[in-house]
Amino acid sequence: MIAIRQTKRSLNADDVDRLFDVENFPQTVPETGGEMPESTYTIVYGNEGRVVRARTRNQKRMVDEYYKNDLLFALGPAGTGKTYTAIALAVRALKNKEVRKLILTRPAVEAGERLGFLPGDLKEKLDPYLQPLYDALRDMIHPKKLEALMEEGVIQIAPLAYMRGRTLDSAFVILDEAQNTSLGQLKMFLTRMGNNAKFIVTGDATQIDLPNKKDSGLLRGIELLKDIKGISFVRFGTEDIVRHPLVTKIVKAFDRAEEKGGEAPCPEC
Repeated sequence: MIAIRQTKRSLNADDVDRLFDVENFPQTVPETGGEMPESTYTIVYGNEGRVVRARTRNQKRMVDEYYKNDLLFALGPAGTGKTYTAIALAVRALKNKEVRKLILTRPAVEAGERLGFLPGDLKEKLDPYLQPLYDALRDMIHPKKLEALMEEGVIQIAPLAYMRGRTLDSAFVILDEAQNTSLGQLKMFLTRMGNNAKFIVTGDATQIDLPNKKDSGLLRGIELLKDIKGISFVRFGTEDIVRHPLVTKIVKAFDRAEEKGGEAPCPEC
């Protein structure tokens, strides 16, 4: 309990429950300043008792940094659990009544496809694009409860353009796919932060879907903010990939191709 309290502002009933979870209980109690028990990195209990925990070194660092700072950037390749860990932290904060709202947003930039060709109204066009966020939430909140929270506006999922003009107080806000934002859009999003708010920005600078990759403002924004106290940066690597083992090899193969200069070879080109 002392070890957990040193990394958090408060200790609640859920933290105590996790300490007595047989699956997570550490074999030895760490001395002050020692390695944190695995139970510290159990973030939330999802549907059917599923335990959602930080599994890799940088996922654990992300949890630690979340408790120390109100704005966190999580950067790295696909499959490292950046967004999933961020959403788990957000669901935990909502369940513990640390915030009143959970807002998930992404820039409306398509990965090689056009939303205009999809059927339906604007919401129906955008819902498939926001599907990864819905999928993560459904792992952690019962579908009926999730639907009710969304109808009440407690949980909101919307494209980045919908954030303009808002002040987000007592909210946990996640910007996903931030590599597809311009510097101006990133500034607009970050300046929405209100009192008692938590912001997490996730992105992968190697997966920019903008027509001109130089328009991405993520890395330039990080450079501008790197010396500001209260902002944390966690950089994930291929060692943090938690999807199928092939994903790690795929990411490394594409990284090697880019390092040699440009796109991966195309036999038909």
